[in-house]
Amino acid sequence: MANVCSICGKGRQVGYKISHAHNKSKKVWKPNIQKVRALQNGSVKKIYVCTRCIRSGLVQKPVKTQKPAEAAKTA
Repeated sequence: MANVCSICGKGRQVGYKISHAHNKSKKVWKPNIQKVRALQNGSVKKIYVCTRCIRSGLVQKPVKTQKPAEAAKTA
């Protein structure tokens, strides 16, 4: 799975995990990336987006359409 947001470009961050005895070991923080269906350039595509972009409304989700068989059941 991709570790980079398609919209904001947020990726992994690296740093040190520091114990109580001040021992340092490398650590990686990954963003919360989700695969969502979104409108891009007028077409529907599945893209990897961080939850911050989804929550702030930067992702335009497509309108759900009913299949003809489902539309007949509801009518």
